[in-house]
Amino acid sequence: MNKEMIFADNLKKAIENAGINMTVLANETGITYNMIKKYCHAQAEPTVSYALRMAKVLNVSLDELMGYEVPEAKDMFREVFEEDFTYITGFMRVVRKYGHKEAMVDPVDETTWTYDELNADVNMFSNALLAGGVDKGDVVLFQLPNCREFVFSYLAPQKIGAITSPANPNFSPGESSVCIETSRPKVYIYDAELKDNAVKALEISSHKPEVIIMAGEGELPQGHIRYEDYVAGHSVAEPETDFKPYIYDEVMRLYTSGTTGKPKGVPINNANEVLTCHDVMMHFPMNTTDTTMNMTPWFHRGGIHSGGPSPTFYAGGRVVILRNFQPQLSLKYAEKYGITFLIGVPSVMKMLVRAQGRFQADLSSVRGIVTMGSPFERADCIKVQETLTPNIFNGYGTTETFWNTFLRPYDLPEMSGTAGSSCTDDEVRIVKVREEGRSEPDELAAKDGVEVGEVIIRTPKSSYSYFKNEEEEKNKFYKGWLYTGDLGTWDKNQYITIAGRKDDMIISGGENIYPPIIEEVLNEHPKVHQSAVAGVPDSLRGEAVVAYIVPEDDSLTVGEIAKFCVHSPMLSTFKRPRYYKFVKELPMTATGKLQHYLVKEMAINDLELGMLKLAIADVD
Repeated sequence: MNKEMIFADNLKKAIENAGINMTVLANETGITYNMIKKYCHAQAEPTVSYALRMAKVLNVSLDELMGYEVPEAKDMFREVFEEDFTYITGFMRVVRKYGHKEAMVDPVDETTWTYDELNADVNMFSNALLAGGVDKGDVVLFQLPNCREFVFSYLAPQKIGAITSPANPNFSPGESSVCIETSRPKVYIYDAELKDNAVKALEISSHKPEVIIMAGEGELPQGHIRYEDYVAGHSVAEPETDFKPYIYDEVMRLYTSGTTGKPKGVPINNANEVLTCHDVMMHFPMNTTDTTMNMTPWFHRGGIHSGGPSPTFYAGGRVVILRNFQPQLSLKYAEKYGITFLIGVPSVMKMLVRAQGRFQADLSSVRGIVTMGSPFERADCIKVQETLTPNIFNGYGTTETFWNTFLRPYDLPEMSGTAGSSCTDDEVRIVKVREEGRSEPDELAAKDGVEVGEVIIRTPKSSYSYFKNEEEEKNKFYKGWLYTGDLGTWDKNQYITIAGRKDDMIISGGENIYPPIIEEVLNEHPKVHQSAVAGVPDSLRGEAVVAYIVPEDDSLTVGEIAKFCVHSPMLSTFKRPRYYKFVKELPMTATGKLQHYLVKEMAINDLELGMLKLAIADVD
């Protein structure tokens, strides 16, 4: 019997013993009748503060009502902490305090929003969702570029207790369908430019969302509704709900690739969200005077959280929307809007440096460059410091944990190439690597900068869970630590240097790519006997994907297999191999397992020798 059922039984007995009904209990506690009804029908689990209210009226102990021993705490503190330490509560504090202050600007049409105006647009969407039957715990899944609808879709579900779920707009239809099938969203939103992929994903998926919304211009597919039409006529007032936000409620579900390459859901609760905002505000540092522009897509944790909408709105700052990264345009916006923090991956910063050499934008407002996704090498770091700003910050982390080590301006350029040291509320360790199983958290590698071990992370910014994926949870989480699969070293001052991956993950353009999913697609081609995939250095992307093919049929061409990948519903554009090489055999272990590390060594060598062929798909 789960917690909801136990509480429901205990509550109904207590109501009967007290000789009252649900209406009286609602009036005495200030909890809505509908909410109490949900508790009695095991449809919701109460917060401890709500349970306390009911226990006092019903003259029973909290433990008796909850069905387990609840740790003692001051009731008032518990109520404030559990019900007010939430993201949406913090956002509304900002609205009340800075209502007339500019919150967001869309440079495309120069539309601006004050916090009052932003809140009004969010409320329209919230009330439309409520009217459409979206309830607490329902999922609103969206695939959108950086745009105003993304912001509304991030904030509005939280107002009514629903779960906001941004997914990668670059996912293939097959990958998108995995997100739809696993989360079973009541509402699905996509951008008009992604219409074809969205339609294919919906066709593939066994789950059909009740509402499908298209944002942007273009012909509307049958059964879908435009965003403007969906929200039209709905109130800008605060939505009327029968719940209070709770610190441990899931508020956002992000998607990241698992070891199989298929997207897996990463739940983010209110505590994770608020503590992430605090982390950003502390490490930038960021405040209400700041204007941010994150040049990476917002759908991932580094996008929405590293100077994206989430912490910037929580701090009362201003967000500049950049739909697609263009170096010259980014510099223009930085000058025009007085941007104080520019956020992006190191390769983006290198492009900004080159563009600034040509256009010489006024960057006097910029007081920080924040990077993530890969190390910042010394030469690149110095160029950025000389060209853009001397204040560079670099974070390392995961979707599950946000960033957990950090390089600050005083660390650079001396510590460039490293991932930095642990963030204020986090602990990051390097533990020994075993051939079988995992090391214990206290089995530490030597702090000599030489011994390679696995990076593990302990942080309050993680929920330590995956959505409906217990197997992955067991693989990744252990004794309050995330075992990242990253290999690295650390020195006597605990500065971490990343050396590679245990599972051979490729990072290209900030995207995580796992070889098995690509190999699976390649091996489906009738002329392919076997394949192996690895990453090679790429000046623009960080890494590029290389595919080694053992042909089943000697007539197979690079153009043919490249075309096959283009048409595969399971391969996003960024996952398609950039280079190919046909070989007679692949390096295998005695037990028949691919030795990816040897494939990678071979690929790097072949690239240097010019022996790899570019992927050019045959024309239909």
